[in-house]
Amino acid sequence: MRIRTLFALLSLLFYTQLLSSQSFALVIHGGAGSIQREDLGPARDSLYRKALQEALATGYAILDSGGSALDAVESVIVYMENSPLFNAGRGAILNSEGIAELDASIMDGRDMNAGAVASVRSIKNPIKAARLAMERSSYVLMVADGAEHFAKDQGLEIVEPEYFITPARREWYKKVKMKDERGAGRIMLSHPAFGTVGCVALDSRGNLAAGTSTGGRGLKRYRRVGDSPIIGAGTYAENGVCALSATGYGEYYIRGVLAYDVAARMKYGGLSLQDAMHEVIHQRLQDMGGTGGLIGVDSEGNVSMDFNTNGMFRAYRKKDGQAVVKIYGDE
Repeated sequence: MRIRTLFALLSLLFYTQLLSSQSFALVIHGGAGSIQREDLGPARDSLYRKALQEALATGYAILDSGGSALDAVESVIVYMENSPLFNAGRGAILNSEGIAELDASIMDGRDMNAGAVASVRSIKNPIKAARLAMERSSYVLMVADGAEHFAKDQGLEIVEPEYFITPARREWYKKVKMKDERGAGRIMLSHPAFGTVGCVALDSRGNLAAGTSTGGRGLKRYRRVGDSPIIGAGTYAENGVCALSATGYGEYYIRGVLAYDVAARMKYGGLSLQDAMHEVIHQRLQDMGGTGGLIGVDSEGNVSMDFNTNGMFRAYRKKDGQAVVKIYGDE
């Protein structure tokens, strides 16, 4: 009996030491687009950097304590959905009706299970609904009223649509509606908050996870849905390969299945994460006429943040490393 107890204790000690020696990493983004110093200004620059730092710290604390990549991804995105600075959750850009219409997805690299919700208007944290869709249903994607009924049945917090609308978004909406009653998406391309929020993580057990959340394109019509809730387009995770989250002009990411394209170039073409991502962003996406970016982490803890726009709100931190926060293209 004593020998078995001693063996169990030694096994536990070995496993604990093994976990503590494993690398982990966390990468986040808050959207890509025309983001320039003179437009953002020092005060807003500081606000965004602080928010990115705090979001990163939220997920890093989970990974550092031995938590899962999935939990880290969800916690980071919840933080960013709750922040009025980003185009997701509270603070999301408005559609042609002046309503925030939200999409989110999450993917577990262990078994490639995934969940997503799209075109929802009352779920406080769409990323939570996406995770519950993955874990408590046999579906991957739920939309609109159906997704909202599911979230309510699961006990998630439901809010009035007005909750998501900040004064800054309301002011932007009024201005652009006066300029362009056609509701075209062109104006959105020059707006600093163009894009999504996303997070990818590798935990100390070698598991990968990815998640993405967005308010989509400004002035969108007809319940338009972009790439963020589409697995393989805006979100992808596969153990042993990589985890990815996209931001940008979603139609191009859907057409090119761009998140999966990066993973496929790594898995079947032998490319590194950085090289695969660079080819997809600066060749494939650009050749199609699209703009945006990607963040990724591979199974070894290598990270990459690439984009073909003026800037991308982004940050990463590896085990025992310092947080790195960047905004502009020349950083």
